[in-house]
Amino acid sequence: MSIEVFRRTEKKYLLNEEQYNNLFNKIEPFLEKDKYFKSTICNIYYDTCNSDLILSSMEKPVYKEKIRLRSYKVPNVNSEVFLEIKKKYKEVVGKRRIEIKLKDFYDYYNLKKIPDVNKQIMEEIDYCFNKYNLVPSLFIGYDRLSYYSKDNKSLRITIDTNIRSRTEDLSLELGDSGHLLFKEKKYLMEIKVLGSFPMWFVNVMSELKIYPVSFSKYGKIYQTLNKEEK
Repeated sequence: MSIEVFRRTEKKYLLNEEQYNNLFNKIEPFLEKDKYFKSTICNIYYDTCNSDLILSSMEKPVYKEKIRLRSYKVPNVNSEVFLEIKKKYKEVVGKRRIEIKLKDFYDYYNLKKIPDVNKQIMEEIDYCFNKYNLVPSLFIGYDRLSYYSKDNKSLRITIDTNIRSRTEDLSLELGDSGHLLFKEKKYLMEIKVLGSFPMWFVNVMSELKIYPVSFSKYGKIYQTLNKEEK
């Protein structure tokens, strides 16, 4: 079982097709395709019955946290998945996660059977599940391209498209279908780095006048769903 802890700076950019093409014409020479270049990412977000975690996050507090179950394809119950707690303090993002079989997660969630994984991370996740009485809240899926910088492998760039969600069938093994967030083609680019951004990236973004945005998939979808209900 793998255990992963990340702490890095992240910035997001929401691009239309023209911006995306112009940008990648300039930055692609600096990039290598990741080992898992193409993937379909599936997430189940966990929240309170009143959506307290996402409502708090949307108020842009200094500190916020999210709990999710993630897979990099549609799994079955014997597949390995990632149970994650993602925290953000100011501009620094920390992600702690454990890799377990999906059936072991269900044993934990339904039967309170603690999986045999890193004790510290599991206790932290278990504390959140109990503190907030978390329940499955939303499925979010998207298609991702992943790159890293040729001269700094800690710098990663991901491009997410076809962001989709559903509020029913909240199990990863039930497929990656959902309602598209955007009617037109959009690219959500995330830059993740340990340390500062390289000058080639800063210069290109300045030249093309592309600026970071505050964007949460969960938050945006939650707002959209609420508007549709009114």
